[in-house]
Amino acid sequence: MRLVSKSPDVRVPRLVGLMAVDAHEAARAEGLSLTAPDRPDVRLPVVDYVVRQYPQPGAQVPRDSMVYVWFDFGEGEGGGGIREPRVPRPPLGGLERELTEPGEPPPRYAVLSLP
Repeated sequence: MRLVSKSPDVRVPRLVGLMAVDAHEAARAEGLSLTAPDRPDVRLPVVDYVVRQYPQPGAQVPRDSMVYVWFDFGEGEGGGGIREPRVPRPPLGGLERELTEPGEPPPRYAVLSLP
């Protein structure tokens, strides 16, 4: 069990990436309350991870302040996107190679010389 200091202000811990139970314990250890607008009971042992928090980690707040956490991204915020490798991979050769159509010879360039 961690001792809670008696100073009037505390720093908000980083809760993003923690599971609900761990986030609740980390906030409580600092003397803060935790609430989740998208979850009625944040203390339930669920496997969801915190994806956002307010106030931000490291902010100085009065003891017994409320920290808001979200376990799901809001509409239009999206997540990390697709993480698996893209198959087939783009061909090697840079922009020249990618600009030509399949079956066409590579473009020819005119070389200009100075007099």
